[in-house]
Amino acid sequence: MKSSVAKFALLMGIVSSALAVSGCGKIGLGKGSADRQLEDAANNPDDWVTHGGTYAEQRFSPLSDINTDNIGQLKLAWYYDLDTNRGQESTPLEVGGILYASTAWSKVKAVDAATGKELWTFDPKVPGEWGQRGCCDVVNRGVAYYDGRIYLGTLDGRLIAIDAKNGQQVWSVQTTDRKYPYTITGAPRVVHGKVIIGNGGAELGVRGYVTAYDARDGKKVWRFYTVPGDPAKGPDGEVSDKVLKEKANATWFGKWYKYGGGGTAWDAIVYDQDLNQLYIGVGNGSPWNREIRSEGKGDNLFLSSIVALDPDTGEYKWHYQETPGDTWDFTASQPIMLTTLKVNGQDRKVLLHAPKNGFFYVIDRKTGKLVSAKNFVPTNWASSIDLATGRPVENPDARYKNKPFLVNPSANGAHNWQPMAYSPKTGLVYIPAQEIPAFYENEKGFKFRPNTWNLGANSTKNYLPEDPALIKAIRASLKGELIAWDPVAQREVWRHQYDGPWNGGVLATGGGLVFQGSLKGTLSAFDAKTGRGLWQFPAQTGVMAAPITYRVNGQQYVAVVVGTGGGYGISSPFQDNPGAKPNGRILAFRIGGTAKLPAWTPPPLAPANPPREKFTPQNVAQGKAIYETNCTYCHGAGGRSGGMLPDLRRSAVLPNKQAWDAVVMGGALKDQGMISFSPWYSPAEIEAVRAYIADRATRLAEEEKTAK
Repeated sequence: MKSSVAKFALLMGIVSSALAVSGCGKIGLGKGSADRQLEDAANNPDDWVTHGGTYAEQRFSPLSDINTDNIGQLKLAWYYDLDTNRGQESTPLEVGGILYASTAWSKVKAVDAATGKELWTFDPKVPGEWGQRGCCDVVNRGVAYYDGRIYLGTLDGRLIAIDAKNGQQVWSVQTTDRKYPYTITGAPRVVHGKVIIGNGGAELGVRGYVTAYDARDGKKVWRFYTVPGDPAKGPDGEVSDKVLKEKANATWFGKWYKYGGGGTAWDAIVYDQDLNQLYIGVGNGSPWNREIRSEGKGDNLFLSSIVALDPDTGEYKWHYQETPGDTWDFTASQPIMLTTLKVNGQDRKVLLHAPKNGFFYVIDRKTGKLVSAKNFVPTNWASSIDLATGRPVENPDARYKNKPFLVNPSANGAHNWQPMAYSPKTGLVYIPAQEIPAFYENEKGFKFRPNTWNLGANSTKNYLPEDPALIKAIRASLKGELIAWDPVAQREVWRHQYDGPWNGGVLATGGGLVFQGSLKGTLSAFDAKTGRGLWQFPAQTGVMAAPITYRVNGQQYVAVVVGTGGGYGISSPFQDNPGAKPNGRILAFRIGGTAKLPAWTPPPLAPANPPREKFTPQNVAQGKAIYETNCTYCHGAGGRSGGMLPDLRRSAVLPNKQAWDAVVMGGALKDQGMISFSPWYSPAEIEAVRAYIADRATRLAEEEKTAK
């Protein structure tokens, strides 16, 4: 009997060990084939199984069937039409011949990667009114794949597991408190059987955090808050409690917690499989202005920082703060890449980062210590980064405490969310850079309005001028460029200049090519060594997302999701064609492709539609201040729509006060994203906004009359 018990115990031990090794036991304890598929992605370039191509997120593929010699033969293989003209920023995945792409409103499409034939569609049915809570359109930047499932973060804060075969929901968890204006636009990452996701919403007044969920059932594993909460409420009971107490709390002042504090990690989440570390890029403060947020004092950890965590427990390892005491919306949420560089003759495992603030950082991944930093665009808020302290050498006037300051770069960023790429073949990083300066001004009499924009840094100097010549000059000063950057020498190697900013994400390939799109609607290929333009395709709409490449049935493809929109795309008054935009698409190319896009002609613009009422200059001025600090993010500065949302100067609602009130006060169009603004503004203030748009419409009518 004793012998039988012993044999049974031995057998169960063997079975338990086998389960752990095979990955069938508790996720995270054993490493199964699903984990190995992600870890070995670099050795299986036919697929694109994770957001940045591999865990290192270099956006480089060694595939070389498409190369500098035959790029002229690259043609459209297929296209797949999407259902909206709202912004598209997704990096697709390709796994086993199936392409998975998230689209606007957090939908997911699965199509045959060789033909574009639809296999399934998943719609999480995000409420339309949630669109108002998105700072920068209703975009989604991608999904994660793991063990036969697709993982999606939705605009309204859910994390959803989807069966990759049939598109059916497996589980869903609400990652945020829906009382607060949290959003998710970033792609989840999967590490050791845990799905890791952050969130956005700092401009509207939230407190940031990153959470890991069990990939099998959606149960929370750990949560790391990036900024301290209300001291009166005590610890959160989360893994971040210890480091917030030891390092962060003392760097905050005043009553920041009433404004949320910010620190949302809305995009960059990268796993280092060499060191078993997770890096998160932390965003801006809430509100932007440190004078209001933290009594003008303190570094405000962990705003604008890269934070290294243990991926299994969420425990803090190290941090590097790129912009101490951020007051400009200089997020560190931009894509992070990992590599090994030879520095002073020695191999260093480093992290490469080009954040909004305009400096390119090389950071030691083991210690978090700065290796080097150099500005890749002109910067006037800081002259350099002190290598001894790791801190910027600031221009004191740039903090706009007493007077407005024209800051370059601005909140649009020297580099924003658009993915950059690194080629091990050339040793160069390819940065989608831009130069968009803006005025910042300390907002006197700031009043916090929950669930709407709270910057504390608005400046009337940013309002669109009246003079058409001055508007043209401003437009000409805004630059967008693709910069090839040597991260060891910290210098530019070549640059391609675009006519305007907000150019798209980047892909580098073993064929010696770099692919990038533009807001103007072209997808281009460049020689990775020299920057010489080799190929271009007119996409009919903006190309903001990053392309990917994969191989199916021995044929290499390049695919990209296209569609104008996003923060700058939806609100910029400087677009060449301000009219309606076509719906987005997924485009795929191969050598010898034969598909062609159908012709598309923009519909004619509706004429200006000013009301007959007369408004006082005081009404117009009051409405201008409200509109330019609230409505411009969707409807465009000066009332000039970017084309995705209605141009209010031409709206049929504008001349009718009752109809205007029904929409702006009553929320009649909330299902389309236009919520009621009555919680924040009185009927008189809402009428003042109509007065301002009426003034804009009258001026537009005069311009149209003169043009005839």
